[in-house]
Amino acid sequence: MSLTRPDLDALPSYVPGRSVPGSIKLASNEVPYGPLPGVVEAVTRAAADSHRYPDLAAVALREKLAARYGVDPARVATGCGSVALAEHLARATCVRAQDQILYAWRSFEAYPIIAAATGARSVRVPNRDDHGHDLPAMAAALTPDTRLVFVCNPNNPTGTAVRRAELDAFLAAVPPDTLVVLDEAYREFVTDPQVPDSLAAYGGYPNVVVLRTLSKAWGLAGLRIGFLVASPAVADAVRKVTTPFSASVVAQAAALAALDQEVEVARRARMVVAERDRVAAALRDLLPGVPASQANFVWLPLGARSAGFAAGCEAGGVIVRPFPGDGVRVTIGTPTENDAFLAAAKAALG
Repeated sequence: MSLTRPDLDALPSYVPGRSVPGSIKLASNEVPYGPLPGVVEAVTRAAADSHRYPDLAAVALREKLAARYGVDPARVATGCGSVALAEHLARATCVRAQDQILYAWRSFEAYPIIAAATGARSVRVPNRDDHGHDLPAMAAALTPDTRLVFVCNPNNPTGTAVRRAELDAFLAAVPPDTLVVLDEAYREFVTDPQVPDSLAAYGGYPNVVVLRTLSKAWGLAGLRIGFLVASPAVADAVRKVTTPFSASVVAQAAALAALDQEVEVARRARMVVAERDRVAAALRDLLPGVPASQANFVWLPLGARSAGFAAGCEAGGVIVRPFPGDGVRVTIGTPTENDAFLAAAKAALG
């Protein structure tokens, strides 16, 4: 008899972007410009108190996030990255064997893992041919057992984004007892004015949660801080099921320091966007169908050629993230790194 749940045997593990010594890593959606000013100093100071437990409620951080985004601190919950908060949301909503978690596919690869770990049923709705969410199909897939819906906007790994009109229509179709999570990990890189800032557009919806992270544009990928904004009742439920002390002393200190650098974050985001658009334009000369991205990465719809392309890029000294059978995600790096990728991509595509 197995000592663990047998259904987990068939569950794939989360696959992180690989690091290969001596190669350029464009596989993990990191921002390449180093920690924000003041972050290392804040971490160093906080390390002196590493023998003490962190603030369980992350009060100072929640208050600072609330002030920045114009919401009540009671509506903010923090956690060990936005993916941990997604897991806590599943834990807070799904309890029955028939409970369903609905999401587009392909989308963030943690969603099926979260559903399986919670014991909920995954309902995957295929993306459209343009690699974006098919929200009408997702609305049609809702049932009375749908407890949680993830809308990844912009979508990881395809970079596509849902615009205001289609999101309005979708939310109007969702029953009030189904929780919709608008996962906006890449919000800072959005330039399309028709893609809504969900905190402004839907922050007042009682069944909407807006999920954000400080791992991407704010440069804290190695320290893991995410946050959500929800109704006070939902935020309180999430705080109850969050692993105690999972946001460390140094992570909270780093987040507080990073939030003082809004101007620098915006400057770095503009640099990433300029390179994103340049790389995407160059790729379209090599490969038809590269979708417009609103994130800090681009998607190459290579299908069965994905693994071979990634291997070719690795041979050229660049590590990218293949999703075998579907495509390849390439993080935007520095101009020099991106030039190296484009050269490797040209060679790999022949």
